[in-house]
Amino acid sequence: MRKIEDSSSINARLEVVLNKFKSRMSAFPPGICPLALYRSILQISINQSCGKCVPCRDGLVKADKLLSEILEGTGTKETFEELERLAVMISKTADCAVGVVAANTVLDSIKEFPDEYKSHIEEKCCVEDVVQTIPCSTLCPAHVDVPAYIALIKEKEYEAAVNIIRNKNPFPTACAFVCEHPCEKKCRRTIIDQPINIRGLKRYAVDKARANQVKCPTPNVKTGKKIAVVGSGPAGLTAAWFLALMGHRVDVFEEHEKPGGMLRYGIPEYRLPKERLDEDIKAILSRGDIELHCNTKVGRDISFEIIREYDAVFLGLGAQKGRRMPMENADAKNVIPAADFLQNLAAGKPMDLKGKKVALIGGGNVAMDAARTAVRLGAESVHVFTRKRDDITALSEELEGAMQEGVRFRTLLSFLHIEKDKETNELTAVWLQPEIVGEYDEYGFVTTEHSSAYPYRFKCDVLILAVGQESDVKDFEKEGVVTNKNRIVTNEYCQLEAMPNVFSGGDCVTGPSTAINAIAAGQIAAYNIDEFLGYHHKVSLEEKAPAALPNKCKPCGRTEIEETDPFERKNNFEPVEISMNNEEAEKEASRCLRCDHFGCGTMEGGRK
Repeated sequence: MRKIEDSSSINARLEVVLNKFKSRMSAFPPGICPLALYRSILQISINQSCGKCVPCRDGLVKADKLLSEILEGTGTKETFEELERLAVMISKTADCAVGVVAANTVLDSIKEFPDEYKSHIEEKCCVEDVVQTIPCSTLCPAHVDVPAYIALIKEKEYEAAVNIIRNKNPFPTACAFVCEHPCEKKCRRTIIDQPINIRGLKRYAVDKARANQVKCPTPNVKTGKKIAVVGSGPAGLTAAWFLALMGHRVDVFEEHEKPGGMLRYGIPEYRLPKERLDEDIKAILSRGDIELHCNTKVGRDISFEIIREYDAVFLGLGAQKGRRMPMENADAKNVIPAADFLQNLAAGKPMDLKGKKVALIGGGNVAMDAARTAVRLGAESVHVFTRKRDDITALSEELEGAMQEGVRFRTLLSFLHIEKDKETNELTAVWLQPEIVGEYDEYGFVTTEHSSAYPYRFKCDVLILAVGQESDVKDFEKEGVVTNKNRIVTNEYCQLEAMPNVFSGGDCVTGPSTAINAIAAGQIAAYNIDEFLGYHHKVSLEEKAPAALPNKCKPCGRTEIEETDPFERKNNFEPVEISMNNEEAEKEASRCLRCDHFGCGTMEGGRK
């Protein structure tokens, strides 16, 4: 007699194991040896092999042995060449995807990390500086000491937590509201359950200790040097903050009525209340030795030659100009770039959308801001169109929030052209071409091509283009500032090659990015300006993290930031997020594994 085997039960248990394994893969720490990671992937493929064909069954095992020799420092140039030949053979002759993909993975490692192979063969170790680091602090562009301020929150030392953040980032409040929290991506807590809600804890800290009420760090002795900062966005004010702490005198020139850049003029009130942004700005300006000049545009109110008389200059212009698509009828009435749409709202000139049908092209965070703003301005409907699903790059919480508020999404539609009324010049419709998915590109994104379906006419009253932003650099180009595609060209030290005392950073150099990336650019530029002036100042850190205690590593749910009811919030610009309460924050802070003391950052000189 044959026993009935419950295969579904076995597969269910295997699924549990695989889910746990996936969490370990997502928690691979920054700084790990790339070849060690590729070998781990190769070994997974070996376990997946059915064993029927020789290239896969025997070839992958041989490839693993060769890669292991290289990792251990016993491999030679001949070992590397044999590994490459073997991978090519397996890729061409394996019967199924297991062998083909595994071999191509080895070939990808050779293409992507030739320096790593060379170092292991010639130096018998990883390339310099390959060492496991604290994931959250490493992946934060400003390198904030995340474990330290979480530990201080746990101890209810909120002011100290805010100052730990300000040691690297003078915008703790703004980032608590709008940061994309890259620090959470490789959180080691993922191995156990879910990443720590780092942004949520930061929000809790700045709610408990307002930034403008927390004592600022003590500045260094005055140097007598004067620096001009053009732009008072996150990059410009960050540079001003650190330069002032170093003892330099800073003049900040801002073309708008108020400081803050795109934090003020590009992010809607429901995401970042401007009174909370002002807390950070007041704290920065209260440091002293920073004088703010608003309504002052370089090239209009003062000349570039005047600011060049300073000992150094930092250009933090941001990217506030919305892009328009170069196509027929782009000048039609009610066609507007998303950046302009949001800036008009911030300036008190909102677009009248009551009862109107809005179409929006784009899928980034700015697109979500514009779509959700359109809902709040009374639009009858808001439709977001993207060419492919990969084009929706907004944070998952922003995408979910937009859907909850009634924004509609359609993908696989490429933007063709704009239709307008010839007599009134008003927008009447947009034409969209249905697409079909194709192969993946070299970056792992799916490509598309036109389908045979007839173009789709979508009737609408307003078209918002969230297709990118750029910097206003024309006045600076006239003064000899080198640009490329409306971006200022600098060297790796943030300097303009032809103007060694002029530095630049943020969106005007990299193109549109996030607030925390702009903050990091301002921080780096400040230290480089200090070095250029002949100093090597360090900003004093007056706070210390509590002693680290071992964590029991017991699985525990993640505390999420609650939001107000979508049916109510979509009718106003009140903040949508609800801060953690004391109990939630204490529980969430206790989940931190203190990787600054346990498990990371303890190796020196790379992995041998």
